[in-house]
Amino acid sequence: MAGVRSLLLLLLVFQSGCLGFRSPLSVFKRFKETTRSFSNECLGNSRPVTPIDSSDFALDIRMPGVTPKQSDTYFCMSMRLPTDEEAFVIDFKPHASMDTVHHMLLFGCNMPSSTGSYWFCDEGTCIDKANILYAWARNAPPTRLPKGVGFRVGGETGSKYFVLQVHYGDISAFRDDHKDCSGVSLHLTRLPQPLIAGMYLMMSVDTVIPPGEKVVNSDISCHYNNYPMHVFAYRVHTHHLGKVVSGYRVRNGQWTLIGRQSPQLPQAFYPVEHPIDVSFGDILAARCVFTGEGRTEATHIGGTSNDEMCNLYIMYYMEAKHAVSFMTCTQNVALDMFRNIPPEANIPIPVKSDMVMMHGHHKETENKDKTSLLQQPKEGEVLEQDFHVEEALDWPGIYLLPGQVSGVALDPKNNLVIFHRGDHVWDANSFDSMFVYQQRGLGPIEEDTILVIDPNNASVLQSSGKNLFYLPHGLSVDKDGNYWVTDVALHQVFKLDANSKEGPVLVLGRSMQPGSDQNHFCQPTDVAVDPDTGTIYVSDGYCNSRIVQFSPSGKFITQWGEETSGSSPKPGQFSIPHSLALVPHLGQLCVADRENGRIQCFRMDTKEFVREIKHAAFGRNVFAISYIPGLLFAVNGKPYFGDQEAVQGFVMNFSSGDIIDIFKPVRKHFDMPHDIAASEDGTVYVGDAHTNTVWKFTSTGKMEHRSVKKAGIEVQEIKESEAVETKMENTPASSELQKMQEKQKLIKEPDSGVPVVLLTTLLVIPVVVLLAIAIFIRWKKSRAFGDSDHKLESSSGRMLGKLRGKGSGGLNLGNFFASRKGYSRKGFDRLSTEGSDQEKEEDDGSESEEEYSAPLPAAAPSSS
Repeated sequence: MAGVRSLLLLLLVFQSGCLGFRSPLSVFKRFKETTRSFSNECLGNSRPVTPIDSSDFALDIRMPGVTPKQSDTYFCMSMRLPTDEEAFVIDFKPHASMDTVHHMLLFGCNMPSSTGSYWFCDEGTCIDKANILYAWARNAPPTRLPKGVGFRVGGETGSKYFVLQVHYGDISAFRDDHKDCSGVSLHLTRLPQPLIAGMYLMMSVDTVIPPGEKVVNSDISCHYNNYPMHVFAYRVHTHHLGKVVSGYRVRNGQWTLIGRQSPQLPQAFYPVEHPIDVSFGDILAARCVFTGEGRTEATHIGGTSNDEMCNLYIMYYMEAKHAVSFMTCTQNVALDMFRNIPPEANIPIPVKSDMVMMHGHHKETENKDKTSLLQQPKEGEVLEQDFHVEEALDWPGIYLLPGQVSGVALDPKNNLVIFHRGDHVWDANSFDSMFVYQQRGLGPIEEDTILVIDPNNASVLQSSGKNLFYLPHGLSVDKDGNYWVTDVALHQVFKLDANSKEGPVLVLGRSMQPGSDQNHFCQPTDVAVDPDTGTIYVSDGYCNSRIVQFSPSGKFITQWGEETSGSSPKPGQFSIPHSLALVPHLGQLCVADRENGRIQCFRMDTKEFVREIKHAAFGRNVFAISYIPGLLFAVNGKPYFGDQEAVQGFVMNFSSGDIIDIFKPVRKHFDMPHDIAASEDGTVYVGDAHTNTVWKFTSTGKMEHRSVKKAGIEVQEIKESEAVETKMENTPASSELQKMQEKQKLIKEPDSGVPVVLLTTLLVIPVVVLLAIAIFIRWKKSRAFGDSDHKLESSSGRMLGKLRGKGSGGLNLGNFFASRKGYSRKGFDRLSTEGSDQEKEEDDGSESEEEYSAPLPAAAPSSS
């Protein structure tokens, strides 16, 4: 047994080394605490400055791994601007979860209150004047400034330091003493901006909310006595008692709305509906509506869990020569004027109970589910934590049985539009080695290839597209209801008037002529049209690896992308860019990079790579994507022989890229889900090119599990009392989603810094050692007799008792290591398979015709 104990000791030492490997930070200058592993988010702090190009760079401002010890802690940290030259902040990207952080403020100043790595903000934020540059709360999405607008920093007049203030409300999320590294990333440019951004803060300082009072108004107003400012965004902020916050410009007695929002929704900077200028002599006015119901004592303005706030942040720009970076209003200079405030200011914005984003630091909400369904207006970013879709079993649309379904989309009336191939099929004989269509003699498809379907009863409302197409592929519908389609046989893109039988309104490409110049395509796959500018984007395609941009009239503008080289595709490299999704309010275009099994997103204005979304659950293919505010939907392809990933649909939080739901149909099954379309009410349609089927999925309420975020790491918690019977094969068991999400944590994300092979090895070795120990004990036991048998059984029983999990005799590494002093449970309980329901992959053994872009070896991926 001495040998066994030595092995265990070595194993614990080895495991401690593994954990230590993931901790890049050590002791802090100001707070001498025992170092422990930080979350993966903290690894980004090793390179706070990242060059983007010759003029632009990114600055990552994060808390250096802090653990607040009491609620309502305010921590501050500072970072010096890495250049003495003048620069301009043009983009803000938050890194925080409302489950750990109540709100963040980013200030600009020249002299922080401390030079420590971080400090209590009670000591002050800045010694000199501090200008608010950014504010975040309640899982608000990133904020991007209009083109040509930036916050001026550095140089002779701009701030030299950034100071980040983070308010930790309820610290129950820190019961495990993990480190938090919340913060914000900035995109800065050295290029002079013609318009300078600033912040106008309207804030009440003396409001008192009597207990039990149903409605309490807090009014703020100030005269504006400065050069003209142009308002382009606003943000509201209260605590739990706030119902609605409204801001106005008052000119000659006329009230013009700047913005109105419920503070219980994500507290983002929302764009104003119409451009608003504020000139000398105008009055700026704001009203916060509170309720004192549920309180037994008067509530005052303050920063603790028992206080309230009434803040309206107005983001504006001014001409550079007159720019003022920060202004405030804390008075009410025109009390009588509020008698004429528009009635809308007194009407709370209805927010369903399952849409409210609870403040983590309020006592009355501590025991409530913090991950209820989230929603917000179209301009902002919805971060759905409990979004779940299931097949609409009463929808008869799956029995339409058109030809191969290549495209699905939604028109402005929310009707479903289907693009199918009739009696034509894409197979190995369709193209030669030069991608020239070989079945031209069949003629065009003689039936209507575009069907408009009633979303409720699946009746055909309208049809068109007869005698136009040979091999339909991509379909999208612009804001005016025009159809945009691609044909891979014709190598062309078409714009069609939905209400006309006259033929195409616009044609791009040369008929039956593959090519790669400005006038030719080679099997183009999809089209996306910018709703604001009418700019056309084409993914091209099976034999080109590029995205091509055209003007609304069809004039070539530019292209980007290249063929994948090597086993690790780089940003901007494609292997069949197969599907497009626009994210208009963020100015991004996302591409389903099919054979690379990932999604790439780019800025539409500069074509810069923004991000990659890639998960192990995708397998080797991502066929199609669709976006609605805050959510990204995708479908993958059939797994290769020996692969374990199922063919299924995914729902992702667009801000984080995390998968929050997976779905499959009940009736029939996915074989080659080729396109996906989602509506803003959560309805999802999937078209399959092999089963010739279209499914409808609808959102249902919460899933069986809830997602709790701690410092950017998502941990799945299954409620035993809420076990749900899963009789239908499409209902994803929570253990299946949990297993898939945990698996994706082990995949190397961009900048994670931990190679997959190394991490896998570190996890596998302890398991192998423990199994060897168990086998050794069993062998020794089988050879022992009499007293020696009792001694060995007693000794090994005590040891194995620590290895056993609750309720079963299975090996639970999580419980074993958790019994060791100082061990963190993070990342190890996932290895236990006790109590999990592992769904088996169905296989009906049927063979379906695969599509090919050209005659290829048998091992090559299918095309569609």
